[in-house]
Amino acid sequence: MYRTFVRLIKPTMENEKQTLVEQMRSLLEQDVNEVKEQVEQLKSQFYRIYHRELEEAKAAAEKAAQEAGEELDGWMPDVDSLEQEMRELLNAYKQKRQELARKQEEEMAQNLLRKENILSQMKQMAESETADVMGNVQKMRELQAEWKTIGPVPAPKAQEIWKLYQQYQEQFYDLVKINIELRDLDFKKNLEMKTLLCEAAEKLDSNENIVEANRALQQLHEEWAEIGPVARELREELWNRFKAASAVINKKHQAYFDELHKKEEENLEKKQALLEQLRNIDLEQIKSPRQWDEAQEKVQTVQTEWRTIGFAPKKMNQTIYEEYRALTNAFFKARTAFFRELRESMNANMKAKRALIDKVKEALSSDEWQNMTNTIIALQKEWKTIGAVPRKYSDEMWQEFTTLCDEFFNKKRETDRQNRNERRNSRDERTMQSGDRNRLLKLYDNLTQEIKTAENNILFFTGKSKTANLLVDNMQKKIETLKKQLKELEQRINDLDNSDKADNTVADKKEE
Repeated sequence: MYRTFVRLIKPTMENEKQTLVEQMRSLLEQDVNEVKEQVEQLKSQFYRIYHRELEEAKAAAEKAAQEAGEELDGWMPDVDSLEQEMRELLNAYKQKRQELARKQEEEMAQNLLRKENILSQMKQMAESETADVMGNVQKMRELQAEWKTIGPVPAPKAQEIWKLYQQYQEQFYDLVKINIELRDLDFKKNLEMKTLLCEAAEKLDSNENIVEANRALQQLHEEWAEIGPVARELREELWNRFKAASAVINKKHQAYFDELHKKEEENLEKKQALLEQLRNIDLEQIKSPRQWDEAQEKVQTVQTEWRTIGFAPKKMNQTIYEEYRALTNAFFKARTAFFRELRESMNANMKAKRALIDKVKEALSSDEWQNMTNTIIALQKEWKTIGAVPRKYSDEMWQEFTTLCDEFFNKKRETDRQNRNERRNSRDERTMQSGDRNRLLKLYDNLTQEIKTAENNILFFTGKSKTANLLVDNMQKKIETLKKQLKELEQRINDLDNSDKADNTVADKKEE
């Protein structure tokens, strides 16, 4: 029953999850280095939907169980094929990244060896006192060209070998005293390339995606490091231009993360406030189903607001989430235990009331009317002392109990009437007149007791349904009929007595 209800609220979230899975599968067909941010976003979106779906499914199951008066024990969500598929795609992505990282590490290690070999040759050329100038210039250009074809090296070594590369280039050109035309040609070429890099860095200021702009800036710096020197008198000016453009992007990048951290701190404060609301719910003070429903509404309001708040700072995000989960889990666990105990108590009450109904049924088969009358009255009083039963059985059991009691008294009254008729036929008129008064007085007592019993039944009836109201109306009509019979009986006794003493006796009975 619970799973059927859950499926009614899932289609929209299922479509969203299906779309995210398809997007994730598409990303895996691309270069994993270029899709890291997209993968993290899809993962976050998918599991936010998945966990919300689990919470809604469990809440729906709990509600259905509560309405059915049943216990939600050992609830497990349905196997989510989309979640399994997403997990497999994420594992595949992780394996691709690991494999790529391993290959990159191997490639960078090889690149380092190749660049160290080039540096060794450049150093030998830069420190040589005698050299084939033209031959070394050509060889230097070949080494520079080869250097540019080599990919990145391990980060801890990158700065060191770049400095050596620049150092050996400059030493070489100074040492060999290459002719001005050739050197100026190289300087001019390098100037053109570095000027283009300055312009590209300056254009990054217009890119609204600061993360993307910063990534592009890092690429420009790597290209700058690969280009040879420019004329000495232009080096500082050119470098300052490139550095100024970089400073603009770096400042924006820093501001972006400062704002991000500020937002995370705000999110942390909001989540801490929600946690405080959860902590303030004193489970020991919740004693009734209504109080549990009110508390559950507060918890669900907190859960809804929690889902609208973004991440807290990384160092606190997991800790605060674990406390949030612990508090909500503790609440729903305590709520489940309360309603389980309440259901057990109601079931025990239902069993006790069923036993009283069975005793009334036994009384109906007895001929000992006076003893059984006292027994029925005692059973009615005992019924009042028993607590509530499940709502869907309350009216039904009450109607059965009162109907049986009415049947008993109706049967007793009919039997009394038949007995009176029999006694009236075996006696003469004079004896009947003498004995009728005693029988009428006894019948007067019985009717008085039956009226009190009926009025007592109305007082302890607590139902509020349409059926319950109808029972009360019928019982009220019954009381009115009995009172009318009592009045007629009183007149008959007075007619028999024909004396003030007899009248006083009847009056005294009525006051009793």
